[in-house]
Amino acid sequence: MTAPRRAIGFGDLVLFYIVTGISLRWIATAATAGPSAVTIWLVAWLAFYVPLALSVVELSSRHPEEGGLYLWSKRAFGDFAGFMTGWAYWTCNLPYYPSILYFTAGNALFLGGARWAGLGSSPAYFIWFSLAGLALATGVNLAGLRIGRWLHNVGAIGTWLPIALLLGMAAVALSRFGSATSFSAPALVPHASVKDMVFWSTIVFALGGSESASFMGDEIKNARRNLPRALLVAGILVTTGYILGTVAILVTLPQGEVNGLEGIMQAIARGADRLGVPGLIPGAALLITLSNLGAVGAWFAASARIPFVAGLDRFLPPAFGRLHPRWDTPHVAILVQAALGALFIFLGQAGTNVKGAYDVLVSMGVITYFVPYVFLFGAMIRLQSVPAGPGVFRVPGGRPVAVALAALGLATTLATIGLSVLPPPDEPNKLLAVVKIVGLSGLLLGAGVVVYAGGKGRRMEERVRGDR
Repeated sequence: MTAPRRAIGFGDLVLFYIVTGISLRWIATAATAGPSAVTIWLVAWLAFYVPLALSVVELSSRHPEEGGLYLWSKRAFGDFAGFMTGWAYWTCNLPYYPSILYFTAGNALFLGGARWAGLGSSPAYFIWFSLAGLALATGVNLAGLRIGRWLHNVGAIGTWLPIALLLGMAAVALSRFGSATSFSAPALVPHASVKDMVFWSTIVFALGGSESASFMGDEIKNARRNLPRALLVAGILVTTGYILGTVAILVTLPQGEVNGLEGIMQAIARGADRLGVPGLIPGAALLITLSNLGAVGAWFAASARIPFVAGLDRFLPPAFGRLHPRWDTPHVAILVQAALGALFIFLGQAGTNVKGAYDVLVSMGVITYFVPYVFLFGAMIRLQSVPAGPGVFRVPGGRPVAVALAALGLATTLATIGLSVLPPPDEPNKLLAVVKIVGLSGLLLGAGVVVYAGGKGRRMEERVRGDR
């Protein structure tokens, strides 16, 4: 088995963090909550992003080798915790891929204008679009990061150009027509209704991703130096982009007209029509489509390395640890991930409309995605008792500050998981939604326990045969 070639430099890493750290769909989702979303972005940044980023910087500095969260949990709590962290992080992407591809499909409709508008309520269109996007991500990642990184980089560019366009339109619209939404002091105060609390969990979820590149430590040039630097630069850009994008949508559109599936394109289309430049609409739709396809490709690259590492430890069948003889990629893990992602496209859509499927997939993604953060913040606290080697970045203030930040991040994580179980108020079949969210999330995590038990038994049998 050959080691993966180091293909990612500092610039590529910054773009990777941007495309995995910011998603245009959360800008649209935030705008549905109105001006109070700005306050919630800032609170979530302080209560979750800052503890997460600093924890990732220190942990990746302590252990820059490939494995990331999986390795940190394993060192802190043992094999089972490490495996379940990696398993949950891998399986959280199974509902994530359909959810972001559904969002992409909704925005891609603006490429065809009024001719394609009728497809907005067609489950068949969303399913086939999602399958095609999944196939694209699978293909470029099978070819390796030397090819796949171009999709990630195009995705990062496709993220920022629509935001820049939206900000420019919002500025012109504000000067000519005034803001479509009032930003008075009372409007900036968050509310504590069920709808708002469900939204809070989504905003916290949007600020995740700081840990993504740590799974590819062996493929990053000078990982101990470049990971913290790239995380700092990208973190500033991501948070600023979210807040400014949310404000720009609300300046352009009244809060009541914003749709979480198509909100950013709604605002761009409204602004383009009002300013007399409708020709910008298809171009913006294309950029947003590329942005989200790039995000799927980037997360595909990061999460596919998890079963690759777990396969080396023999918890999964040995095939998961094999590299492709030509491309040096974990091709078995990538193909299995693609097949399961396709399955969840159909499971999420079952028994509901397009928006209901999207909401269920988002909630499932939040729950399974945040389980690894429980282990991450726990590992940050526990590993403070282990002396740090030379060159390791430590959280300013040392162990007391590190423990306090990790505890804050852990509390935010647990609250986010709890809130994600609640269905949106406009969900037509709330009981079915809760059953699907809890049942499918539990099924994913329970399957991990079974796989771990099977892998451990296989290792014991091999050890017995070796002793003979």
